[in-house]
Amino acid sequence: MPKGYWIARIDVADAETYKSYVAAATPAYRKYDAKFLVRGGRSEAVEGPGRGRNVVIEFESLDIALACYRSPEYQAAAEFRRKASVGEILVVEGA
Repeated sequence: MPKGYWIARIDVADAETYKSYVAAATPAYRKYDAKFLVRGGRSEAVEGPGRGRNVVIEFESLDIALACYRSPEYQAAAEFRRKASVGEILVVEGA
């Protein structure tokens, strides 16, 4: 079965509130067995606009990736992210 992935591109405006998001989201990531493949780090936008923070998270399937995003645990945490940053999150199926 193909894996599922979150691809997040984020510009953080309030680092302290963003730390609250990361802490609050951790239980959802554990519950859905998330594996971080990319979490911040150096990057260079070679085409199109870039974002300051890039994250790729792997899940066992697309359905599990979506379940994590839609979970009450994650949605509660996401309120901190929405207050602290702007960006995009895509949930995609891997090859």
